[in-house]
This record gives sequence, structure tokens and C-alpha cells, in this order.
Amino acid sequence: MQIAFLPFPGMTQLDMTGPAQFLARLPGASVHYVSGNLDPVPTDAGFSIVPTATYADIPAPDIVCVPGGIGVASVMNDEAAMAWLRQAGSTATWVTSVCTGALILGAAGLLKGYRATTHWAWHHHLALFGAEPVHARTVIDRNRVTGGGVTAGIDFALTLIAEIAGEEVAKALQLGFEYDPAPPFDAGSPEKAGPEFVARYTEAAAARSRGREEELVKAAERLGFGV
Repeated sequence: MQIAFLPFPGMTQLDMTGPAQFLARLPGASVHYVSGNLDPVPTDAGFSIVPTATYADIPAPDIVCVPGGIGVASVMNDEAAMAWLRQAGSTATWVTSVCTGALILGAAGLLKGYRATTHWAWHHHLALFGAEPVHARTVIDRNRVTGGGVTAGIDFALTLIAEIAGEEVAKALQLGFEYDPAPPFDAGSPEKAGPEFVARYTEAAAARSRGREEELVKAAERLGFGV
């Protein structure tokens, strides 16, 4: 079983490394980090991921997974990356994403008519690409599996593993990796954080994300999606 992740400059590394840690333990699985070349890909955490294969090396993976991050619009404007994703997504058994990687899937035309989720702050953009937005940690619609923001990638991975290999395998991996979240604060979602805290967060993040949203909309327009 070939599992192909699509790393890109500015990605949120945990969107990829979290699920990769679990999916790499799927029985019979081989994990590939696929890019246009084998040059290191910088992440938003200050270190780089080294691709293990090129688009030509892995044309038809069984599972394709797209992470999110600040470089989402740049991927949409990368014709080689989008061509590979469209082709891989057309034949893959499972077409998946974590966080704003769902917007990249949508831009490739792979979420039209599908229920999907993404990071809560970017959730409203899913409809731009013809997806039906659903507020959930993980959403499965036929062979599309999408995870919410960043840390939801681990829940996404366990959900996908259970679909493929059964709950016993997923539970064994959860136990082995001691995935037993007990956060020091109960503020990991807008509902839990409360409207006042969310408003302060959103205001502080607005300046950082405004340019990114403009780039996203422009990329969507160029690809023929209505705004």
C-alpha cells in the first residue's frame, strides 16, 4: 500500500508528520513524501522535510494525503503539483487531507459534491470549491477523508486506519503511541474557548491571514471557481 503525502513550502509540519507517524505503521504500508524534486521543503516550524520521491516516481498511490499551512495558495498555483494531485486523486483508493490541505484538494476538483472539514478559521472557504462544509474533527464521505486543524490529523489517521485495517489495529497504535490527550487548557475549539477569546484570537490573526486569504481567492478565481 503506497501512501503519498504532498509536502510544500510553508506547510504546517504537524499536519503531515502527525498522521504520517501513525499511517507508517499500517500493515504493508510504505510512506512517500512526494514533490517536484528532492530538494528539502521548508516548513513553518523552521526545519525542512526531505522528499523521498518525485511526482513521476509515485503516479498512482493507494492513499494521497495533503497537509495544510501558509503555503496553500502557492500549491494551487503550482501546475505540476496540481496535475499530479488530480491524477493521483482520480485513481487513489483514499483521497485525504488535514487542516487547510482540504482547500488544495478542493482546488484540484477533488471535493466537489463531498462533505469535508478543515481548520475552523478557514472552514467557510470549503464551499468555494464545491464541498459541503461539516464541522467535525474528521469527516468521511465515500473515499474522501478530511481532518480538521493540525492536531486533528492524528484523529484523522486513527479513523482512516480503522476503516482500512479495523479498530483493533487502530486501538493498538493509539496505545503504542500513548495517544491519550489531556491538555492543560480546555480551549482547543471555538466552542470550548468561548466567543470572547475567539474574537481576540481572530482579531490578532487577521493581519497575518489577510494576505493569505487574498492569495487563496485569487488562486481559486484563476482555477475557475466562483467567488
